[in-house]
Formats: sequence, C-alpha cells, structure tokens
Amino acid sequence: MYQVHRIGKWKKILEIELPSLLKHLKSMIKIGGLQKLTLIDYPGNLACTVFLSGCNFRCPFCYSAELVLPEKIARQPEISQKYFFDFLKQRKGQLDGVVICGGEPTINPDLPNFCSQIKKMGYKVKLDTNGSNPFLLAKILKNKLLDYVAMDIKAPQEKYAQMIGFDGCHTSYLLNKIQKSIDLLKNGAVDYEFRTTFVPGLHTKDDISAIVRWLKPAKRFYLQNFRPEKTLDPNLSTLRPYQADEMAGYLNLLTPFFETAQIR
Repeated sequence: MYQVHRIGKWKKILEIELPSLLKHLKSMIKIGGLQKLTLIDYPGNLACTVFLSGCNFRCPFCYSAELVLPEKIARQPEISQKYFFDFLKQRKGQLDGVVICGGEPTINPDLPNFCSQIKKMGYKVKLDTNGSNPFLLAKILKNKLLDYVAMDIKAPQEKYAQMIGFDGCHTSYLLNKIQKSIDLLKNGAVDYEFRTTFVPGLHTKDDISAIVRWLKPAKRFYLQNFRPEKTLDPNLSTLRPYQADEMAGYLNLLTPFFETAQIR
C-alpha cells in the first residue's frame, strides 16, 4: 500500500514538472501569438503582448486552449523569434514594454535569456505567471530582468489542485511552490499584482475570503470577471458572468487587505 502511494505521489509530481523537464530537451521558446499593442495589460505603459505556447495547468475556465493543449498548439501558426525581435526593433520609441504571457512562460528554461534580449533593447518587461516555477522566477528576478509580475491565484489552497486540473495531486508539493512564488513577490524584489478569475459555480464568496486570508497583506489584488469564450471546458462557455453589482459586492471583501484592490 505504501509503495502504491509513493508511485501515485511521484506520478502527480511528474504531471506538474514534466512539461518543464521536456522543455530542457528542446529549449526553444515557441511563440504562439503577438498582440502588437495593449493599453491595459501593462499598467501605465504602452506595450505589446507575446504569447508563449505550452502550459502545465489545465484550468477549465482558461480561454487560451490554443496555447495550452498540445493538439491545438500543433495546429497554431508559430511566430519566429526573429519576427518578434524585428518587430521590437521597429517599435522602439513607440512602445514602453513587453508583456510575456502564455500558456505558462516559466515552463521554458530559455525564459531568462528571452527576457534579457528584450531588456537589452530598452523595454520594460512584465511577466504573467501561474507561480508554479519559483526557482526560475527567482533566477529572473535576481538578474533584474523583470519590471512587473502578475501572478494568477487560481483558488484557495484547499481547492487548488482540483482547480488546475490535477484532482488528487500531491497538493502540499504544489502549494509549496505556489507559496514560494508568492513570498518572492511580497518580499519586494519587483512590482507585482495578484489576480483571481472569479468563475460562477467554481468559486464562491467563501473562496474569495480564503484567498484574502492567504495573501494578505499584499500590494495589489485584482478580481477578474469570468469570460465565457472558447473555454478549455466547453461546458463553461455558456455560463453567465457575474453582474457588475455582484462583483462590486465581492470587491468589498478585498479592499481592507491590499494597497490596491480592483475589479478587472
């Protein structure tokens, strides 16, 4: 029985780690999309957003299946790094920063080099991450390659494994990694925000309270309303998002505990 438990534990750990391990065998970042201008993704800056393919989570409410599911990634046109960096050369003086998101960027061991190339061109760099790779995040922060980090908090601790599609996962191992990333940001190495997408039927008012207790105090927290479009779980695409007054009520739970708390 003990041996079976051990096998199950390591199987679940590998489910989280394997995408990152495989990237070491082919450590070439794959760009799945480029938004050439965003006025909202990088607070206070004109920026572009580069979308990296591949993710180690399977959140049912994710609306970027083409960057997450291997079978859809295979059909997604790839943008070459040369095209991306040529674009940045052309936009010097017009854009302030670059948002790197996914998928999950930190499954790529080449991410520090990717950030470094962008920084050398004079751009600010914002990273969107699920916080599952605190070791790579720490390396990038140590080398001062990031100017802003947005970390998604998927659920309260007791629901985390289930929410990211790893029901029955070795939860303490996962949460240890998430906590390390939270601590890195709260220790002040870089400007940051936490954010949670609030999904009807998956999250409750008690979940928001539990997340607040987990994160407080912190600099910024954004509560994001669910968007019912091409979700990973197609059953969620018909859900009605929360109304503005409902979201405003949930916001009241956040404001006392963060320097900034807003609905996005």
